Amino acid sequence: MKFMKKTVFCVALVAALFLAVPANAQFKFGPKVGMNISTLSLSGNLSDNFKANNISSFTGGLMAEFMVPVIGIGVDASLMYTRKGSELKDITSGISENKHVDYVEIPINLKYKFSLPVVGSILSPFVYAGPSFAFRVGDNFKEQFKEKSFDTAINVGLGLELFNHLQIAGQYGWGLGSAMEVKNDLPDSVMKGKSRAWTITAAYLF
Repeated sequence: MKFMKKTVFCVALVAALFLAVPANAQFKFGPKVGMNISTLSLSGNLSDNFKANNISSFTGGLMAEFMVPVIGIGVDASLMYTRKGSELKDITSGISENKHVDYVEIPINLKYKFSLPVVGSILSPFVYAGPSFAFRVGDNFKEQFKEKSFDTAINVGLGLELFNHLQIAGQYGWGLGSAMEVKNDLPDSVMKGKSRAWTITAAYLF
């Protein structure tokens, strides 16, 4: 029930943002692929026993964009399959394991494109920021890890649009909730991990 409510909320938010854009806006749609370098920001009294390192993974899906050319402002939204995680090293034993979570992720961004004289039809820099809503669809955690089925994040990025179709972008995103949680038999012994990720993507919009 909670999953359904969150899904309906995300879809309604995307629809509201798109409908708010004027009728003369430009619409583009196309595939989007990329890679991310992610880790977990650890907290809790068990976090001193572990060290989190970066791992690289992938993301891919579809992206839609609405822009108002006169003012250069618009929104974009994507439906992405994304993997995030971290290499967790047990400082005591020295054992390292790669932990990852697979998500269906919906990032929604407010975007501004800069209009450049002369070369504006060839390249246009842009900046963007907004939330993303991620639904867990799989992971490789063991029994001691408590999975979180839903996560939200804030993304900030910049990029370059080439020939009005190809968009190359880089962003940093930080999760607002815990992507995973570890507990043991001792009272008040816990470790939580929040996602942190650098992501580079390429989208070709028609």
